Amino acid sequence: MNHAPTTYPVHDLIRSRWSPRSYSAQPIAQDTLNQVFEAASWAFSAMNAQPWQYIYAHKADTTAFQKILDTLMPGNQPWAKNAPVLIIALAKTQFDNGQPNGAALHDLGAANATLFLEATAMSLHGHVMGGFDREKLRQNFNLPDNVAPVAVLALGYLGEAELLEEPFLSREKAARNRKPLAEFVFHNELPATV
Repeated sequence: MNHAPTTYPVHDLIRSRWSPRSYSAQPIAQDTLNQVFEAASWAFSAMNAQPWQYIYAHKADTTAFQKILDTLMPGNQPWAKNAPVLIIALAKTQFDNGQPNGAALHDLGAANATLFLEATAMSLHGHVMGGFDREKLRQNFNLPDNVAPVAVLALGYLGEAELLEEPFLSREKAARNRKPLAEFVFHNELPATV
């Protein structure tokens, strides 16, 4: 397990969550996947609009899985093809009354975070990918104009890092790090240099 080295004693569930690229061949049971999506449904959202939508495919669903995989950039395909589940994270960009929902991307991010924390609690791991062809994905899944494809998520049980080729093996084994709080948390106002 690649626990995060934190300065302050955050919850172990947060320290345990990370984004591996190596997944075992073990499939994810449908009930387990439903539990992860149920967790996502309880994220906070503006006006309780819950603007998140997900399309998923098990690796065994070869056609749908391939349709998602084909939209990924070349830097993601070599390892993502081994994930047992690929998920498209979508944001409905308008409220039901047709007005723009300026919080839709934020709320989808909250749902994704909640999804991944539940997954971590169940010994699952996920990796969020922004490197995909949005227009191709939109066409492959016939998405309406008011639904934005935001990310593709790989989800599965942790595999052996040594199964990865370079440069992914080195990335998998690299030490985890984050910016120190002083670089992004400011009391009262932003400094002039930001």
